[in-house]
Amino acid sequence: MADENTTLAGGGDSAANGQGPAVALQTVYIKDLSFESPKGPFLPAQAQDPKISLNLSTASNTVGQDAHEVVLTVTLEANNGEVAVYIAEVKQAGVFVVRGFGPEETRRILGSFAPNILFPYIRQTVSDVISKGGFPPFLLPHVNFDALFERSLQEQAARQARQQGPAPEQTN
Repeated sequence: MADENTTLAGGGDSAANGQGPAVALQTVYIKDLSFESPKGPFLPAQAQDPKISLNLSTASNTVGQDAHEVVLTVTLEANNGEVAVYIAEVKQAGVFVVRGFGPEETRRILGSFAPNILFPYIRQTVSDVISKGGFPPFLLPHVNFDALFERSLQEQAARQARQQGPAPEQTN
């Protein structure tokens, strides 16, 4: 699965010969993986329903001409009161070639489309690592990366507006 190619292209034949806009997945890999279970699966029966905390983030950086690494990070913490049942952190990465798009479209591809492609991989990895730790598998709930991306744009715009302060009044 690490060498699958996915292409999103516009422009028909021009995209096929490398001249139109295109998005191509080059590789998918686990960038980092951590699993901790301080007490192992040997917790008392009352610990069978731990409180789950889930954090999800994405990041991207340029790794070559038109090539971008996108990293989807999931941190999953299961606690029974003050006792840590397990902590799992997985960084699933992919390299995407994004060519022929403007800066805003490229940003949207890297912030929404690419994480959507990586999500099934990280979902499987998280489930596998938790199962191999001796616990029931945990399936990550589906995530709407388009909505998350839009919310991050709104939050960024609000931060910029706060930093610039109130707009000066205009006189006519």
